[in-house]
Amino acid sequence: MKLRVQNDSLQPELLTRTPAPAAAAAAAAAKPESNEVRVPMTSGPGESSGGASSRRCRVNSHSHSQAQSHGHNRAQHHSNSVPELDPPDSDLDSGEPSTSLSELRCLFRWLQKSLPFLVILCAKLVIQHALGLAVGVGLFTTFLYVNKNIQTQVFLQDRHSKLQCVWLLLFLISSTLLLYYTFLTETLYHCLIFLSPTIESLGFWEVLWAVGITSFIIKFLSMGMKCLILLLPSSLVTYRTQGRWLMLTEELGQVHQATAPVPLWFRYLVTYQEADGTPGLTLGVLLALLYLILKLLGFYGHWTSLLKTVRIFLKGEHTGTVATRSQCSEAGDVCPICQEEYREPRALLCQHIFCDECIALWFNRENSCPLCRTVITEKVYKWRDGATSPHLQIY
Repeated sequence: MKLRVQNDSLQPELLTRTPAPAAAAAAAAAKPESNEVRVPMTSGPGESSGGASSRRCRVNSHSHSQAQSHGHNRAQHHSNSVPELDPPDSDLDSGEPSTSLSELRCLFRWLQKSLPFLVILCAKLVIQHALGLAVGVGLFTTFLYVNKNIQTQVFLQDRHSKLQCVWLLLFLISSTLLLYYTFLTETLYHCLIFLSPTIESLGFWEVLWAVGITSFIIKFLSMGMKCLILLLPSSLVTYRTQGRWLMLTEELGQVHQATAPVPLWFRYLVTYQEADGTPGLTLGVLLALLYLILKLLGFYGHWTSLLKTVRIFLKGEHTGTVATRSQCSEAGDVCPICQEEYREPRALLCQHIFCDECIALWFNRENSCPLCRTVITEKVYKWRDGATSPHLQIY
């Protein structure tokens, strides 16, 4: 059924008011075969208000339905057009940052799930290697304690405590003897004289263990020699000579540390299983030769540094000339470092005057004048202050 409102007959019906409701009904009944429904726009006096209101309701409902359908079509068109307008957002969501975040989340979740197992595994390893870990911690703390105290005693110069030096020497000796007595069956002291210890299965961890202990013991020997140097009377060893002895001792100790691990690692690299046969032996020999070549290159640097140290030890290092009395008087007769009267005053290249011991202590850490910062020496020989290198030589 099609609803048609004849707007063209609206004005004649309103002007003439001749058609009656009955006539209109008769006309509609006379054409039953028509599919069109004609709605009369006029009514009687009593039905004018109701008919008009009904017509307004129908027209409003029809327009409302059209508006809804139009709005629905517009919303559908807008929804269909949204994906065409938002590709950048989708690209941002699926880009590399989101991928990285997702990977980090997965890693964090894996760690969170695996944390109990990792804790259990670490506890097992600590229990199995409790003795080795305890020995390592003890050696490291001993090194830090003795090294700091030796530097303090060297800094005090003539005011250092000989009793403290004796205590440090005894402490080092007792620690070394206790360690070697605990592992007497393994004869770790053989590593000090470039021999292999009597360890049954010389695997990777065993070699690393022996090399680490040997490196610490060599450090202890160097620090013990420094304590002996501090115990010598100042009449035999002046402060400047004392610094040269300390520097030479440290350089020799570093060369010893670099040489001691060579036999252990060479034996480990050459050793092969019988099941490997000739290829295993060939590969082991090649790896050992490559290791020796790398060590020779390292020895070249150590040897160069040792030669410079020996040259300075024999000839001495002159940082200035002896200052005259007139120069000291012009400077105020007071050393800028110790704020006391000059003792063996020396004038630097910049003509600033200091005590010989004071400026020697300064040049243990710096290479320039304390007042004007003029470069006096090319290299700072820091080992003259009694310090020991914390570097652990493991290869």
